[in-house]
Amino acid sequence: MNSYLKKIVAFIMAVEARLVLARYKPKIIAVTGSVGKTSAKDAIYAVLMREVHVRRSLKSYNSEFGVPLTILGCENAWGNPWGWIKNIAKGVYLIVVKQSYPEWLIVEVGADAPGDIKAIARWLKPDIAVITSIPDVPVHVEFFSSPEEVAREKRELAVYVKQGGKLFINGDEARTREIAKEFRGIAQTFGFSSECDFQATHDTFFYEENKLAGMQFRVNANGSSVPIVTLGAPGKPRIYAALAACAVATELKVDLVSVAASLREGEVTPGRMRVIEGKNGSLIFDDTYNASPHATRSALETLINVPRAKRRIAVLADMLELGKFSTEEHKKIGKYAAECADMLITVGFRAKLIASAAKEAGLSEKKIVQYEQGESARAGKELAEILKEGDVILVKGSQSMRMERTVKAIMAEPARAKELLVRQDEEWLRKK
Repeated sequence: MNSYLKKIVAFIMAVEARLVLARYKPKIIAVTGSVGKTSAKDAIYAVLMREVHVRRSLKSYNSEFGVPLTILGCENAWGNPWGWIKNIAKGVYLIVVKQSYPEWLIVEVGADAPGDIKAIARWLKPDIAVITSIPDVPVHVEFFSSPEEVAREKRELAVYVKQGGKLFINGDEARTREIAKEFRGIAQTFGFSSECDFQATHDTFFYEENKLAGMQFRVNANGSSVPIVTLGAPGKPRIYAALAACAVATELKVDLVSVAASLREGEVTPGRMRVIEGKNGSLIFDDTYNASPHATRSALETLINVPRAKRRIAVLADMLELGKFSTEEHKKIGKYAAECADMLITVGFRAKLIASAAKEAGLSEKKIVQYEQGESARAGKELAEILKEGDVILVKGSQSMRMERTVKAIMAEPARAKELLVRQDEEWLRKK
C-alpha cells in the first residue's frame, strides 16, 4: 500500500474508531513507554479478563493503525487492499448496527516520531494511563532530538487522561516520576523502590520440576504483602509488567490474591524473554521482538544472574534507530556482555562494535563469533551444532534483524515455531 493510500486508510479508520468510542463508551486503559509496553498490556489483560468484558491490542498494535484496529476489533491487513476494505466495512457495520462491545479496552500507544502519541491521545482520552519505562537511550530515539523529547512525547498520554482518571508510572526512574509530579490528577507508582505504591521485594528465579519456569516476588501495597509467581519469562521486566497489572487491577477493585492467581496462569508474549527449551538440553531466553540498550542490558543482567547455568551464551544483533547514540551504545553493550557471557555471537555490522568492545573488555577472541547482516538463521544453525546440556542462550536484536530465525534453529521443537516465536505471520515469513 503506497503512502497516499496509507494516509487515507489511516484517516478513515481513525474516524471510525472515534465514532465507535462515542457509540459504545468503553473505559480505556492506555499503555505507553519506551520499554515494556506489550508485556504490561498483556499482564493487565491477564488479570482483568475474568473480571470484566475486556479487549486488548493484538500483538504490538500501537500505531496510527494499531489503535483503531484494536477499537474496531480488526486484524492488520498488511499490504492487502481488500483486507483493508473489509476492515473499513466492519467499522461501518459496528457504528450502524448496535452490537455487544467490550466494557474495557486495553490499548498500547507507541511513538516512532514527535507528535505520534498526542495525535492519538487527544481523541482516545484514556480513563487509566500506564507509563512503563523511559530509559536514558530509548528505542526510536533516532527520530527525536533527545531522550528528553521522547519523555515529553510519552507524557502526552498523561495529559489527555480523562478528568478523574488515574496514572500509574514506573517509580524507579527520574523521567517517569517527573511525569507523575506534573499530572493533574492522582498518580501512583510501581517498582522496586521503597517509595513505590506497589513495591516488589524478595524477587528471585522460580523453578518448577527442577527447570527454570519464571520469577517469584512479593508485591507490597496498601498494607498487604502478597506472593506472586509469573511463569514463562525471567528477569525484572516481567516483574515490572506484573506490578503494572497489580496497580490497574486494584483500581478496578480486584484483590491482589486474585491478581496473583491470574498472573501465574497468564501467557508470555512471544519474543519477550520467553523461556524455550533448546537443543541438547539447553535453555533459550527468546528476547527477539526488539532491542534497545536498556532492554539489552536488562536481558544480559538476567543471563548472568540465572543460577545453574553451565555456560552462558549471548547472541546479540544490531540495535537500530539509535541515531547519534548508536556507536557508543553498541560499545557499552559489548563491554557489559564480556562480564555476563562465556561466549558471544553477534549478527550485523553494528553488532561488530559489540564484539570488538567485548574483546577489549577481556572476553577471549576464541569465545567471540561474528556474522554478517542477514545471517541470523546461519548463526542459529551453527550454534545448534555446539550446544550442550546446561547451556543458557540469550537471543536478542532489533526486529528487522530477524533473530527469531536464530531461535528456531536452536529450539528443541522447531515445529512449534508458529506457537512460540514472534513474527510467524505469513506476511513476515515471506520477507527476507
